[in-house]
Amino acid sequence: MIFRIVTLLTCFFLTLTAWARVSRVDIQNRSLVLNGKAFGAAGAYERLAGKVWFTVSPDNPHNKIIADLARAPRNAVGEVEYSANFYILRPQVAAKGNGTALVEISNRGGKGALSFFNMGGGSRNPETEDQFGDGFLMNQGFTVVWIGWQYDTPDADYALKLIAPVATEAGRTITGLARTDIVLPAKAYHTTLGHRGQLAQPVLDPNSPDATLTVRSTVLGERTTIPRSEWGFGQLENGAIKPDPTSVYLKNGFEPGKIYEVVWPVANPAVAGLGLAAVRDFVSYLKNEATSVAPVSKAIGFGISQSGRYLRHFIYEGFNADEQGRKVFDGVNNHVGGAGMGTFNHRFAEPSRDGTPFYSLFFPVDVFPFTDADQTDAETGQTDGLLKRATAEGVVPKLFHTYTSYEYYGRVASLLHTTGDGTADATLPADVRIYFFAGSQHFPTPVLPNKTSLLPNNTVTHQATPNDLRYGMRALLMAMQRWITDGTEPPVSRYPRIDKGSLVAVDAVRFPAIPNVVHPKTIRYTYRVDYGPDYGDRKIIANQPPKVGKAYGVKVPQVDADGNELDGLRMPEGMVPLGTYTGWNQRNPATGSPEQLTDFYGSYFPFAKTKAAKVAGDPRKSIAERYKNEADYLNKLTKAANDLVKGGYLLPQDLPAVRQRGQIFWKWHME
Repeated sequence: MIFRIVTLLTCFFLTLTAWARVSRVDIQNRSLVLNGKAFGAAGAYERLAGKVWFTVSPDNPHNKIIADLARAPRNAVGEVEYSANFYILRPQVAAKGNGTALVEISNRGGKGALSFFNMGGGSRNPETEDQFGDGFLMNQGFTVVWIGWQYDTPDADYALKLIAPVATEAGRTITGLARTDIVLPAKAYHTTLGHRGQLAQPVLDPNSPDATLTVRSTVLGERTTIPRSEWGFGQLENGAIKPDPTSVYLKNGFEPGKIYEVVWPVANPAVAGLGLAAVRDFVSYLKNEATSVAPVSKAIGFGISQSGRYLRHFIYEGFNADEQGRKVFDGVNNHVGGAGMGTFNHRFAEPSRDGTPFYSLFFPVDVFPFTDADQTDAETGQTDGLLKRATAEGVVPKLFHTYTSYEYYGRVASLLHTTGDGTADATLPADVRIYFFAGSQHFPTPVLPNKTSLLPNNTVTHQATPNDLRYGMRALLMAMQRWITDGTEPPVSRYPRIDKGSLVAVDAVRFPAIPNVVHPKTIRYTYRVDYGPDYGDRKIIANQPPKVGKAYGVKVPQVDADGNELDGLRMPEGMVPLGTYTGWNQRNPATGSPEQLTDFYGSYFPFAKTKAAKVAGDPRKSIAERYKNEADYLNKLTKAANDLVKGGYLLPQDLPAVRQRGQIFWKWHME
């Protein structure tokens, strides 16, 4: 059944008019999940999809940090209004659920929780058995919540989006500069100014002298300015220019493997920081309003990649306290967000911007502070920590940082747990755990490829790593649930350390001499960056491009004789390996700059079947030298899995699937 409900949540007490709040909820789709299928003790689930309206006071101290909020239009009582869409999967009978909202911070408008935890197929509007996978989250009784927070996601059915107001100077248009970098895998004559499929900010004046296009070959290389007569804003097709204020063209074409950088004038900045307030206030509403559309008592914030960085930013800027000082998220899991935050709350912010080894460079993403506890930057003298504001307000969440090998090479993850110069380990606060999934890449690719086409696409050099961390993440989710509900301590942190010799400089990694494989010499570094005099207080970037200073000390995990990382949390296939798993993969030579790392991918180098089948020079033992037969391999795999269960890193219910996965792996390698 689908029907429309409008719920007016009105506060009649004048003393509350200064608090940000949900002012209206419009449920546009309410229907049973899978025709009322029962999910264990939680029973049937229903979906709620619709739109929520908010009001927020610029004068409230908790909102002062929102960039340009004071310049947004106000209603008759002096508040700023905005809206977002939402999507909820909840037990039809609330009392049958576990009382916790798993709030997935949407990554660029999408929904990933069901494919991640349920092993289901991806969808913005999950409706099929396949899309709900094995029903893990539903069987555990979670209320799964998504709320739009990003203003520049493209419009699409069931995509999550924030409808943000535009800031002005007392009604006058605000202008500024935007910047993007362009690194393409093949020659092209035009490309978007947007980032990873998100909407670009249109150029204000295509002929402005402030617009520039430069090219360079390396991250820190010297920029060469391309004359304006050679490029412009628009699309170039068959020699004809099609006007487009969100695209840029180059007459001679953008060459693959080069870093092009565009700076252009823009106007009318959206108040992007309201995306942080939207999550804060919607989650607070669910937790504290008995008449909310999905009442819960606890909330876990979960974010993958961009969304993990969002959660770090959310905590750092004080959004884990609502406007009445109540804790918003009881637990937070920053997954593969590395040590970064994001471009979520400044003038002309583009929330999609990230940072990778050879792309999306020098944006305010991997910026100080990196550690949860206070730390002093020896170069600048600044002292700060991710949890500083939350600690002062008494709203520190239980916090997991979970990540893969890729984040060490591509997302400066070591700075999460070292000093800024990378010479010593940092101390973790009592409410923080770090779980490093060794030998894995930014996103799981759990299916082994067809042997006739090993590469996942034409941008990489090596086969992608098939290491699947999702079974481990299911166990950690349940550990977080216990931690926030009954105080049960989660498993101990697992990550490489400087004092153990398992975290080292990239040139100190003792990677084996596997034929035709070269360990990276370049990784992602982050730098002390000057965005201009008004960035700190007013969140305005004046320097485009910014001034780049000294790098922080970034480290990577040390490896064993097989090239597998020494420390961290290995899934069973990594504990009983059939090959070498890495978190790095070089760019395919056909795409240019083959010495540079590609975004997000790891590599996998299978062991030879037998000693006789080994490629000359490969120092690694063959599979036959390690395991007597399939039974021996599976017995060792099962023991490894049971050890993970004992440690709390794997759920007993997932043991059969792990063993079945081992059978598939053995067959793939030995056929």
